[in-house]
Amino acid sequence: MHIAFIHAGNAFMPEIAAYQTFFHNIGLTTSRISPEQTDHSKADILWYFMGFGGKKRKGKRVIHEYTSCSVPPFAAVKDAIKKILVPPPDFRIFQNEYVRKKMSPADHVPYGFRDHGYAPVDISPVTPSYDFVYVGTVAAQRRLERVFRHFSHGRLQERSLLVLSNEYRQLQDKLGNPPNIHFRGPVAPDEVPFYIRQARYGLNIIPDRKPFNRQTSGKLLDYAAARIPIISTDYYWIRQFQQTAGGSFFYLNTSLSNFTWDNIRDFRYEDPDLSGWTWDHQIRRSGIVEWIYAGGTTPNA
Repeated sequence: MHIAFIHAGNAFMPEIAAYQTFFHNIGLTTSRISPEQTDHSKADILWYFMGFGGKKRKGKRVIHEYTSCSVPPFAAVKDAIKKILVPPPDFRIFQNEYVRKKMSPADHVPYGFRDHGYAPVDISPVTPSYDFVYVGTVAAQRRLERVFRHFSHGRLQERSLLVLSNEYRQLQDKLGNPPNIHFRGPVAPDEVPFYIRQARYGLNIIPDRKPFNRQTSGKLLDYAAARIPIISTDYYWIRQFQQTAGGSFFYLNTSLSNFTWDNIRDFRYEDPDLSGWTWDHQIRRSGIVEWIYAGGTTPNA
């Protein structure tokens, strides 16, 4: 049994690496291909990470995975169009119930939930090379410039920031390419923990508006797994996560007036409980192994 994961490659997708490791361990073959390669793929299962597309092909089973909802502008319109134009797959995977309600048509296609996960990392002590790290997209919708300007023109000009991302040149130029902000990327998912552990603090900057504030922060899980203190904007998902997993995070206020080195240094941080958040746990809870098994393949699970 061969599973092909289909993605255009323009975003961080650590879940693909996690899936490939998981399925390799239970005896299945996987590959990662671009949408243009699907017509020639020999895979038995085509697994799409959804925007548009995801058409069926004769003799192949199709999975549509929705890791998020559409983002502004016109997010609601884009979500509605996808429901109409995207052909039904054989199975759907959603990050959570909020994403399912936004993205799933009213049909009888089976589905499961697979939230974000983390991979255990080496947490032996290291000497930090940076004061802060930010991991993930720097798209304009994330409203990062206001926060990053504290490093380029504000109270944190004497502190260093490592940014791990893709397509960051525009933001780098807008900030004036300051010497204390170090942009790097793209970085392979399995290398991200190494860089995170080079920093004293992790920045989790999420706008407090839908759909961003209803979706799991993979970067927060990565920071927590590396046991570095977390500084975050205050929004719906992180408060829900804190209620169930615990932890103590430094919340930035809306004016960013508390974003000072003294405040950050003097705060008492606590690590959350990440039991139940490993990639293996999240993949198994989706029901996808049982679905593959029902299709005639016996995984070594």
